[in-house]
Amino acid sequence: MSNLIHSSQSAQDKLHALNNAMESGALVQVKHMLASMPPADIAHLLESCPPHTRTILWKLVEPEDEGDILQHLNEDVRSHFLRAMNTDQLLQALAELDIDDLADILQELPNRITQQILPSLDQQDRLRIEEVLAFPEDTAGGIMNTDTITVRPHITLDVVLRYLRRHEKLPENTDSILVVNRRHKYVGRLSLAKLVISDPSMTVREAMETDITPLPALTPSSDVAKFFERRDLVSAPVVDDTGKLVGRITVDDVLDVIREEADHSLLGRVGLEDDEDTFAPLLKSSRRRATWLGINLMTALLASFVIGLFQSTIQQVVALAVLMPIVASMGGIAGTQTLTLVIRGIALGQIGSANAYWVLGRELGVGLLNGLLWSVVVGVTAAWWFNEALLGYLMGCALVINLVVAAGCGALIPPFLNRLRIDPAIAGGVILTTVTDVVGFFVFLGLAALFYQ
Repeated sequence: MSNLIHSSQSAQDKLHALNNAMESGALVQVKHMLASMPPADIAHLLESCPPHTRTILWKLVEPEDEGDILQHLNEDVRSHFLRAMNTDQLLQALAELDIDDLADILQELPNRITQQILPSLDQQDRLRIEEVLAFPEDTAGGIMNTDTITVRPHITLDVVLRYLRRHEKLPENTDSILVVNRRHKYVGRLSLAKLVISDPSMTVREAMETDITPLPALTPSSDVAKFFERRDLVSAPVVDDTGKLVGRITVDDVLDVIREEADHSLLGRVGLEDDEDTFAPLLKSSRRRATWLGINLMTALLASFVIGLFQSTIQQVVALAVLMPIVASMGGIAGTQTLTLVIRGIALGQIGSANAYWVLGRELGVGLLNGLLWSVVVGVTAAWWFNEALLGYLMGCALVINLVVAAGCGALIPPFLNRLRIDPAIAGGVILTTVTDVVGFFVFLGLAALFYQ
């Protein structure tokens, strides 16, 4: 945590220094400061600036650094810069990028621009790009890099070593060499560590590892991340549906997936997009959030409608208006705890059809126990506060019912939404809040209406 705080402070210090230099008109100094910074740090600074400052800084960036900076920007900010660049500028900026990074950017460009850029690439790079673009961007094939080193299983390690020495450099994050047969089908992999310490007269087949199962190209990127986590991998091969090697995925690609999924989970719950720009223009941000506010308004109106059904009861016992938010709030918190746990379990592949009912039963039990515990606390408090035992009894009963319902809904909503192909991280919270509010108000006010007639 201290390292994270230090990093944040360092970034803010750089931003303050840049702002001070720009305010004093020392643009040459700003240009020198940017030139001394790594591309990832420049991208972070650009994301941390309001639009006007961001535009000025981008103009001061060296043209040869633009491509490296673009690949580190979030999609929203990157799209802003890409739209402002003509074809020649794009070609210059993207010329030195790795195939997987270039494919990611091309997927964000209009098709007509992509068709202008592809012919400018040499034939080998163009074929590699087209191979990556042929797969959906959220699959193993969509995030893979086609830059691989392959060898045949029958050659000796000495031949492999001499072959490697002919390369000026190895692809980034190369921890192993992929082994293929004559039809280019994946056979195994030869780790560099094993290559270095083994007898040079051994064949690749004798030294290679076959315990790493290749990833099918259509594997969802979220499953790719889980695979890397479970196996502690630096890289993994990707094959098509015939078993032919088409590329490899490296740990830096997986880190991007993990970050995107974390952003999606955090921002999606409040209706924000994964790559929401913190400094997006006022109207753009307002438009994006208006839809979500409208949905929440509809759910709030539904809860208000339920309250309106018991208007006469509330007028008769004013204390109900004071106490009923407690029932809904407690249900909302309990349901959110279960919802978050189940969404996480589904994302990690821990919860599925084989154990979903066990999880449901456990969560209903947890809801019941917590309901009984806190119903006593809340019931006694309400009875003492308003000097009426019946009110405390009704409060306790409503709390037990709502916490059990909230736990059940929290466990059932994510798999239900998954079946409908709706992301539970986005829609689950809204549905759960609506249910706990409506059930909480209806049960509490309904019991009150029954006993206070």
